[in-house]
Amino acid sequence: MAKKIIQLLFFLGLGIFFVWFSVKDLQPEDVQIIKDSATGVLNPKSMFFIFISVVCGAIAHYFRALRNILLINPLGYRVRKTTAFYSVMLCYLSNLAIPRIGEVLRCTFLQRYDQVPFQKSLGTVVVERVFDMFIFVLFFVLVIILNTGLLSDLVINKEENITLGASIAEKWTTLWALKYYLLIALLVVLFATIFIVKYIRKTREQTVQKQSKTIGKIKNIIVGLWQGLISVKDLKHPYLFVFYTFAIWLFYYLGTMLCFYAFDFLQHLGPMPAFVVLAVGSIGFILAQGGLGLYPLIVAGILALYGVNYAQGLAAGWIGWSAQTIMILIVGFTTLILSSFLKIENRAGE
Repeated sequence: MAKKIIQLLFFLGLGIFFVWFSVKDLQPEDVQIIKDSATGVLNPKSMFFIFISVVCGAIAHYFRALRNILLINPLGYRVRKTTAFYSVMLCYLSNLAIPRIGEVLRCTFLQRYDQVPFQKSLGTVVVERVFDMFIFVLFFVLVIILNTGLLSDLVINKEENITLGASIAEKWTTLWALKYYLLIALLVVLFATIFIVKYIRKTREQTVQKQSKTIGKIKNIIVGLWQGLISVKDLKHPYLFVFYTFAIWLFYYLGTMLCFYAFDFLQHLGPMPAFVVLAVGSIGFILAQGGLGLYPLIVAGILALYGVNYAQGLAAGWIGWSAQTIMILIVGFTTLILSSFLKIENRAGE
């Protein structure tokens, strides 16, 4: 319990640090710009685009649930779509409170309501994380390739004095800053991979200690986890798995791009900056609890590269983050209530 509290305080403290770091150099005029940008979305048109953006996020989570069903089916268990979606939203909701606990509760939820063994469903979740990490790295590489022109301009103009609204934005407009954040991103991917491996080992050990200390029980848990991991090779509809994976990230992207249309100063940017925000902004959710502080900071930095005032970009980042977080809270608590009416069924072996 103490370890969980320490972990919670660490990630929460990290988020608070990024909040402070993003606003520490703001001038009074920058604060006024943020206020004007925030109040500027309080109109029917902007609220409509923010709402549609949030809906896209919820649809992406639903496709994630459908993808998980495909992985569980080869194991001999049939999971209801409602159960799968509830478990996904419970996962995101729990991670807002205690980082990394959502995956455990997600598997526990499936075990309780659709009788899917914990270790097997955990294996499928790990498979999903591996695929998501692959997509993240792929997107990050595409960002670098597709923005070579922007990088070249920064190299040519690196000696010029570029003002983008706040001193912190200048750090993002130099070649060194790009190299620095690229290095951070690559390190994040490395540490995230290491964390996943350690997480699997730790969860397996905890499960073994709780269930039994006998060799037979340990073997069953390991075998179950392994079966979940290799379930991808037994997929009956591999193309559907690819489609769901594509759909997840497509709706993430649509949600990001539609959010741009809620702001007058972002509507002209086009699809590429939204793609960069989606790819690089994901780092904020990996490092900070729920993306707190870091995601808006990254968004502001990216938009500054495209000529958007840093204070305006920071406002857009915070509004986008707040909308998605509120969606998770509302949908998460709603599914938590609805799950109390969900019938517990034993469908093993179907």
